[in-house]
Amino acid sequence: MAPSLIPSRSLILVRHPPVAKAWAGRCYGQSDMGLSRQGQEMARALASELAALRPDAVIHSDMRRTRALALPLARRLGLAPLALPLWRERHFGAWEGQTWNAIYRATGNMMDGMVDDPQGFRPGGTGETTQELFDRVLEALACAPRQGIVVIITHGGPIACIRAAHAAQGLARIAELIPPPGSVTML
Repeated sequence: MAPSLIPSRSLILVRHPPVAKAWAGRCYGQSDMGLSRQGQEMARALASELAALRPDAVIHSDMRRTRALALPLARRLGLAPLALPLWRERHFGAWEGQTWNAIYRATGNMMDGMVDDPQGFRPGGTGETTQELFDRVLEALACAPRQGIVVIITHGGPIACIRAAHAAQGLARIAELIPPPGSVTML
């Protein structure tokens, strides 16, 4: 294949800014809350910084916390953002909305199953396994444009999956690859 025909894509993965204070320290996975005041300020600054990179596409998970950055960024660029639920955070089953401390008090080290048993452990009893999350995110990535600069505004879990796949690290160290809120990862 001639070099000019090889698809050229730059991925910019953005974890949504900090969520509403009432959700701090909670397992919020696919719960749909907005951003904190700090998160809203961060979203405005990120929209400016990301717009300066002149992306060709803006994709987000369809959750309020990603839409709060995707819409103003896309408006600045004159683009229509693509909302794709495949980019949502992991579903945590009955753990959704509980504090991480309460989950730990109730289950002890059970949450380690997300790393120790990525194919079988379902957080909150009915949540998504780590392998299911990983497979879903790779499916989402396959739907992204194959050329140009693509900004994907998503969540910590999906970004960790992409980073693990990109580095061929597998799922054993996925928790270490979760970026902080408002961070930008370029691949």
